[in-house]
Amino acid sequence: MRSFLVSYPVLLLVLISVASTLAWIPSHRINVPTQTPLTQHAAAPITLDGKEIRAPLTPLGNLVLVRVKDTLTATGGGILLPDQSKERPTEGVVVEAGPGKIHPLTGVRIENPIKPGVSVLYGKFDGRPLEYQGDECQVIRDDDVLLYYTGVSMKVDTVTPVRDYVLVKIDENKYGDKPLQTKSGVVIASQVVKDDAPCEGVVIKVGEGRMASNGKLSTPPVQSGDYVKFKDYAGNGVMIEGKPFSVVKMGDILCTLSEAEKEEILEDLAATAAAASEDAA
Repeated sequence: MRSFLVSYPVLLLVLISVASTLAWIPSHRINVPTQTPLTQHAAAPITLDGKEIRAPLTPLGNLVLVRVKDTLTATGGGILLPDQSKERPTEGVVVEAGPGKIHPLTGVRIENPIKPGVSVLYGKFDGRPLEYQGDECQVIRDDDVLLYYTGVSMKVDTVTPVRDYVLVKIDENKYGDKPLQTKSGVVIASQVVKDDAPCEGVVIKVGEGRMASNGKLSTPPVQSGDYVKFKDYAGNGVMIEGKPFSVVKMGDILCTLSEAEKEEILEDLAATAAAASEDAA
């Protein structure tokens, strides 16, 4: 009992001493974290056709939002400059793209091959124009895209035909300004074929194939290097690196031609030209 009475006053003195020490500590030395409200910065308004909308556009299904590119002309030094005198461009950069359409019969989603960030070439009259965020844009379908590429301008090495499209280099020997000559030495004047629509050439690149209703790709009927003939006026003409090309659907290709078949066609043209000259005389 005595030891309790001795220890109790000592313990009491210790507690009083600690309390007094804490009381004398300056309050500014105690770093107490405080929560400050987050400052909400006003985001830039999102506009569609000049009117503010609540959220960014999100294409659905197989729709693609494209920011239209300026028509570019290359100078002698290789600098690309906008050319206002040309027709409305049908090239653009993909801003957003939908996940793909759902087949109405099988319910399988057909994946959209077009992704944001790539540049695309599409049909002249395809899509719906609109102004988004102050830029001239176009809403098109993935089926409207002929080919896509990376970089500022189209190059043979960087372009990729979409699905069942084929990139064909037009035969300049037949559709150029120079006279044609067969292996037998018969010369065909360029005027004979000048009005013909370019429908022959060498396959340069082939798309991955037509998408079936089950979501699987069909095997392309042609391959790079084939010389093909396609339906008149079926191709979409495009200039790539100063050379004439045509983007053609696989279903519009009529046949592949061997060198012998090409020569036979030229001979027929020569005979037609000769008969026309005799009639005129």
